Amino acid sequence: MSAPRVRETINNCVSRSQSDSYEDQQKALQTLASITRVSPQYRSLLAQTDGAISTLLGLSKSSSPIIRTLSLSILLNLSLNPDLKQSLASMETIYRLNWIIQSSSSQETVKLASSLICSLAMLDKNKARFGVAGTVQVLVKAVSAPSNPAGHHLLSSLAELVQFHGNSTLAVRAGAVSELIHLIGSTEAEDLAGTSLAVLNLLARFDEGMIALTKTDQIVSLMVDVLKGRSMFSKE
Repeated sequence: MSAPRVRETINNCVSRSQSDSYEDQQKALQTLASITRVSPQYRSLLAQTDGAISTLLGLSKSSSPIIRTLSLSILLNLSLNPDLKQSLASMETIYRLNWIIQSSSSQETVKLASSLICSLAMLDKNKARFGVAGTVQVLVKAVSAPSNPAGHHLLSSLAELVQFHGNSTLAVRAGAVSELIHLIGSTEAEDLAGTSLAVLNLLARFDEGMIALTKTDQIVSLMVDVLKGRSMFSKE
């Protein structure tokens, strides 16, 4: 498909996604999701389209689960382009992602929102921005929810953010060490233990995290129990 034809298709889909009809919105978003999944060039063209990003952000609050999922999927596709990560990580976007994680009842939506945070945070320049917006505290609180199906996605996002010293400090102050220790020792969250340990390792690189770990009761016996367990990732 030629560049002018692609641009026309994208403009048409963005326009249709603003329709009052859920059916029109869904078809338009499905097309955008499909073409941005495979082509960095198409992602750039969509990102350059007037009103595209704000429209997708608005649709991420739609009452329709399908519309919410599709809009977040497209934003996640766009974030795969390294040159788009900084512009996508606006405070408006970050606050919207925080809101989704805090308030959404759809675990698929939460997974997509946390994956988008992780993708955008891979650009070091964005890490501090998430810290300022309170994303670290939002993730720590979400991780503490019992049997959270989005646990791995939330922990992966937290792991990416705490590589920045300032965010590590925020995580420790938000109680991340105790929450992660709880996940490691919980039989209900055994599949999250390895990822939780990986985040603890990152926190321990800085004084605040190491001090919090050394003050944790029975930390040595807990690590010995991990070594006796079956998970090779946790043992590593």
